[in-house]
Amino acid sequence: KILNKNNSTELSHKKSTQPNSLPKDVQDAQLLNLSSYDPFSDSFGDKENVQSNSVHIRIFQRNARKRITNIEGLSEKLDLNRILKTLRKQLCCNGCLLEDDPDRGIMIQLQGEHRQEVASFLVSEEICEKNQIVIHGY
Repeated sequence: KILNKNNSTELSHKKSTQPNSLPKDVQDAQLLNLSSYDPFSDSFGDKENVQSNSVHIRIFQRNARKRITNIEGLSEKLDLNRILKTLRKQLCCNGCLLEDDPDRGIMIQLQGEHRQEVASFLVSEEICEKNQIVIHGY
């Protein structure tokens, strides 16, 4: 309803400004942006691109009770010795830097199971974003 100059109310029937207006259901669907997303699309890309964009946190079981946490995919521009030293102090564990495979780069290895703590540390220190972290393990 709108008011006229005479303060009388009348129903307004506004015409669409677009010549071929779509039904409301179709307009709503376009607003939702229902495009398809392939979650495995990055796994088929080149290996170096995936590794440089994501940080992988893995856990290995050394024996019945001992576990090791590996962090790989961090940029080599970062001071990994400083990151390792800070992680060792915060998590009260020992650790080292490993360069097993030249394709993977330098890995940080920590004693114990610290996957969630390492992920929260990397996000809080703004080393990488939360969507770049991939946590592997059970």
